[in-house]
Amino acid sequence: MYSENQSNYLQTLRKLPKLSVHLVCLGNICRSPIANAVLANKFALLEKPKVAVDSSGTGPWHEGEGASTYSIQVWQEAGYKYQHVAKQFKVNFFAQHDLILAMDLNNRSALLKLAKSQIEKEKIFMLSSFDPKLQALDPDGIDAHLLSIPDPYGQELSAYKEVLEMIERSSDGLIGWLNS
Repeated sequence: MYSENQSNYLQTLRKLPKLSVHLVCLGNICRSPIANAVLANKFALLEKPKVAVDSSGTGPWHEGEGASTYSIQVWQEAGYKYQHVAKQFKVNFFAQHDLILAMDLNNRSALLKLAKSQIEKEKIFMLSSFDPKLQALDPDGIDAHLLSIPDPYGQELSAYKEVLEMIERSSDGLIGWLNS
């Protein structure tokens, strides 16, 4: 459940032959690289739309590093191929990408603070908003926390596997929505 402007913006994206999606988490070594691996591989199988996928983190801590060991393990075990180098989100990314997908509410809040115009704000969504089970949730509503994909950083492999499952559901929902 998004504002009318954001809903209208999403409708325009469906008509584009090419689309650029940018995924954002905190450090760009766990969730957004997993999402990048999933979406890049899934979109590569589609004839249309042609989608470029990229990711970054709201913080600078891991710039230049690869993804976490468990992140790489879960996407490889799931059959995804992807190479990753972490980077921090830059304001000019708003102009470079059509859809900016946050992993959690804190990431979304940080992005909204960086957005300088209404148009930039309209590009920001929660990745999990495309999960069919969560589509009805308002990112500003009382149950908004349910839209957050939890940060598995420092946790066991099982936490990363759960994150992968959430990302795959949301990614399948996004792809289904774009092609509906």
